[in-house]
Amino acid sequence: MKRKLTLLLAVAMVLMVALTGCGGSAPEAKEELVLFTWQGMFPQEVLDGFEEEFNVEIVYSNFDTDETMLEKLSLAKGGDYDVIIADDYIIEQAVAADLVAEIDTSIVTNFKNIDPLYQGQFYDPDDKYTVPYGAGIPLIVYDPEQVDFEIKGYKDLWNESLKDSVAITANYRVINGITLLSMGKSMNEEDVAVIEEAGKKLKDLAPNIRMIQDDNTQNALLNGEASVAFLYTSQVTAALAENPNLKVVYPEEGLGFGIMAAFVPAKAPNAKAAGEFINYLLRPEIAKQCIEWIGYYNTNEAANDLVDASLVVPDTVTKGEIIQNVSSEADEAYNKNWIEFKAACGE
Repeated sequence: MKRKLTLLLAVAMVLMVALTGCGGSAPEAKEELVLFTWQGMFPQEVLDGFEEEFNVEIVYSNFDTDETMLEKLSLAKGGDYDVIIADDYIIEQAVAADLVAEIDTSIVTNFKNIDPLYQGQFYDPDDKYTVPYGAGIPLIVYDPEQVDFEIKGYKDLWNESLKDSVAITANYRVINGITLLSMGKSMNEEDVAVIEEAGKKLKDLAPNIRMIQDDNTQNALLNGEASVAFLYTSQVTAALAENPNLKVVYPEEGLGFGIMAAFVPAKAPNAKAAGEFINYLLRPEIAKQCIEWIGYYNTNEAANDLVDASLVVPDTVTKGEIIQNVSSEADEAYNKNWIEFKAACGE
């Protein structure tokens, strides 16, 4: 009987060791990092590399618009999410609502890698809350075989020879903005009288417009439907990949650009892992992978020599402006311009 009992105890011990591991303890549980951004913002190997190095499981959650993100973050009172990547203007609103934590520079030691061009912007003037992930710079692209003059800036879009041959994206503030730049004004003009003047000029552009479309606008240029296009950065990249003979214009009136940036919510469940993830993204070799994946302009100065040269803003570009939030009166005037412009285009 004693021998049977001893044998049973021995079997039980073996099973216990097998279940709990050789050291007699359960495998270390992985922490979670909840990442909240648009779909498809990272190459999978970047996410896998972070998970393996830091023993953290990334829970990738998506939103469709910046406004949806802000609504969900507000409902969570700055919690639920660890890292959010969103657009500049909406981050300004999140900071103002006390939904954003200051970046912990004791963890984010690679902050020094950020290109100064993208620091000190309106949504984070003291660089306390955000880390740029990529810059979107809409640009003019044209087919030199179809256009018989050199396009140098926004004003050239009004050239009568371009009748019914220009494709543009559908962001009402950006299109109002480039019209204002062509007039020597700010993209963020607040004077309603000046905005109304821009509206008149915008309607004068209507005869040249072939298409107003946000998705895959570059296809109109590639298939010959349009000879000139005003495209988002990712669309510029896609167009050049298919036809490298297209010409890209950095408008002489100055760039209009936007920044996608990462931030940590005020009550992030795992703020430490959030800082580690942001610091990881700032490594030059990781920044290269991310920028070339999303097709945006590089915001990491330390990665400039690694990234495809077409995604680094030329040194010759010295002027640029970001679209900002404006007064309700100004925004109403911008919307009125847009509605009247689309009507003039037959939209």
